[in-house]
Amino acid sequence: MSKHDDSSAPKTGRLERFLAFTALGLAAASVISFFSIIIGTAVGMDQSAFGHGVWPFVAGLPLFGLPIAFLMIITLLVISWARKGRTGSGS
Repeated sequence: MSKHDDSSAPKTGRLERFLAFTALGLAAASVISFFSIIIGTAVGMDQSAFGHGVWPFVAGLPLFGLPIAFLMIITLLVISWARKGRTGSGS
């Protein structure tokens, strides 16, 4: 069994890890808050109940969180493509 040491493979940078995990966390929190609004409506909360406490934040998170997570994933793809392009061209 041979050990395959590919030291020429590009390393994942700190920025890429930050973008990946932050986008994942933001998208997961947005989906969870989306489902919490659905569950809250199903158990009988009316529109005025969603205006108090933490509910305005829960309602706003999917509105802003999902587009921001999408932009972070696109940024991650562009960084990855640029890194692989530099590695392929030999510079």
